[in-house]
Formats: sequence, C-alpha cells, structure tokens
Amino acid sequence: MLAETTDYIKQLFDVTHSKAKSRKERIFNPIYSPKREDAGEVKICVYEYDGHDIRMHQLKRVEEAFSFKDNACISWINIDGIRQEDIKQICKHFGVHSLIEEDILSMGQRPKMDEVDDILYCLLNMLYFNEETITVEQEQISIILGKNFVLTFQDDLERDVFNQLRERLKMNSSKIRHARADYLAYSLIDMIVDHYFIVMDKLSDKLEIVEEEIIHGDNAESLAHTNRLRKELIVLRRNILPVRDMISSLIRSDSDLLDEKVLRYFKDVQDHITQAADMVENYRDMMMNMQDLYLNKANIKMNEIMKVLALVTCLMAPATVIGGIFGMNFDKIPYLHNQYGFWIAVSLMLLIPVYMVFVFRKRGWLKNM
Repeated sequence: MLAETTDYIKQLFDVTHSKAKSRKERIFNPIYSPKREDAGEVKICVYEYDGHDIRMHQLKRVEEAFSFKDNACISWINIDGIRQEDIKQICKHFGVHSLIEEDILSMGQRPKMDEVDDILYCLLNMLYFNEETITVEQEQISIILGKNFVLTFQDDLERDVFNQLRERLKMNSSKIRHARADYLAYSLIDMIVDHYFIVMDKLSDKLEIVEEEIIHGDNAESLAHTNRLRKELIVLRRNILPVRDMISSLIRSDSDLLDEKVLRYFKDVQDHITQAADMVENYRDMMMNMQDLYLNKANIKMNEIMKVLALVTCLMAPATVIGGIFGMNFDKIPYLHNQYGFWIAVSLMLLIPVYMVFVFRKRGWLKNM
C-alpha cells in the first residue's frame, strides 16, 4: 500500500509539472498580457453573398479586403493567422475602435461582448479535444459585426468548425443567404457553442473510463487520471460560463445592427450555453464523487489489512505470553522440569488461539475475511 501511495504521489507530481507550462496561457493577467507573435502565414477568405448569388474570394493581402466594406451584399471576411500590422490596417479601414483592436491581438482573454461606435464585438474560444494528449485545446475567435459585413479572426490556419456554415452559404435556399449580417454572426456563435457539446461528450467518455477503473480496478493511477481530467474541466468551465454572460449582453443590446427576429435565435443559443454550463457542473460533481469513491476504497482496503494484522497479532499473543513466562530466568518455575511441560506449553499455545477464533467467529468479527 505504501508503494502504491508513493507511485501515485510521483505520478501526480509528474502530471502537475508537465501541465504547469501548458496552463500558463490559460490564465489572463489584465496588467501584463503575453506578447503575440505574428503568424508566419495568413489566409484571407471572403464570402460575398445575397439572396441570388454568392462569390468566394481568396485574397493574398489584407488591403484587397477593403473594397468589401460598402458593398450592397453581405460580406464575411475571415482571416486565419494574426499579424499585428494586418489587424491595424483592417480595423482602421472598417472603423473598429482601438480597444477592440487590442482585444483581437490579446491572448487568453475571458469571453466577452463589446459595443463601440456602431460595431459589435464578440470574443470567445473555439474548443477542440485532443484524443492523444486527452486535453482541451482552445483557439481565440474574434467576431466583429458591422453594417453588411462580418469580420472573423482566428489563430489556427488548419481547423475550425465553420465548414458546415460554408456549405450552407452555397445553397440558395439557405436562410443565411436571405438574412442580414447579424444572422451570419448568430450562426457563427451558434456553431462554436454547439461544438462545445462535442468536446464535452468526448470528455464524458474519458470520465466513464476512469470511473470504471476506480470501481472495478485497483490502480493508483486512477486518481491521477481523475485529477488530469479535472484540469480539463476547469478549462471548459472557464470558457463556457463567460459565454453565457456574453449572449445575455447581446440579447439586452439595443443596437440597430441586431434585428428583433435575430434576438430570438440568440435566446436559443442562450439555452444551449446554459445547458452546457449545467453539464460542466454535473461533470465536476461526478469528478468529486469519483475522488471520494477512490479514497473510500483505499480506506476500506486499509481497514481490511489492519483487521487481518490485528487478528494475527491477537492469535500470536498467547504463544508470546506463554513463551515469555517459561523463558524467564528464575530458578524455580512450575512444570519447568516436568517431562510433559513442553507439550503442555505447546498445547496451550495452539488451543487458546483456536478458542479465540471460535469466540471471534461467534461474535461476527471474522465476517468478510
């Protein structure tokens, strides 16, 4: 048991040490924010559409996107890869306040919503579950809603959850094609929130596996796995709960950029994010119960070991006492020179423990042994 405890402490230290560096970017300090390095590659994609037609443009320079500001069509400008100079230029051209520009360039911020100079800005994180490392990875997404345009900024060039939305845009019957830019912004936020459930489902599967290990197994690594998943739940909670406040702020907004009909859809997103927050709390309670279960099993096992050791000690006590009495260094001891003294002593050493076992069993002290 001591060896298992030592192994667990070592594994727990290793997990905590290995995660310490990866968790630094998840804690945002408003006084000192880590400096963002410019992306080596930038992808700029523009979807220009209305109810009749849609055009997709792959741009090489951010200046080529300036012409889409005052279009009669709706323009969705998506920039994968953040470069400080590109952000400054596009924000200046589209009339985005410098405070929002700082938020786009920041790292590790809390999800939020701002309304500045007829511009609505939403910052939230897109979450992914890494099956290999069993960690929740996050990517900061900035969404800017203006008149007839939506700007989105992403860190990752290779992955996002908007592919289904791109396919819907190609369909003439799609509701997005016949709605304003606010409906596009709603669709983007809705897809990010819906993807949270996929991440939580995968994390739930890992929780069930660890729970089975604790219930049916006897492995000191189970508690270390539980602590590792608990860290990922903290990441989920830190990203999901603020999004609920962000959606509430959007619903309460009286901006002309948000149509009354679209606010009804945001209320549906609010229901989804509230459900996701409740699931995270349920998972956290489940994790605490799993930790208590493991500790209770460890205590029960320890009690069983102590019970066996106590029984062995009790059964050996008569032999120890008899041997100690006849081993005393006195000149005259009863039966010391008796020819049957040895056999009498041995018989007592055997019969007394047998009688003790009989008494213990009669009193029910030997159950489950």
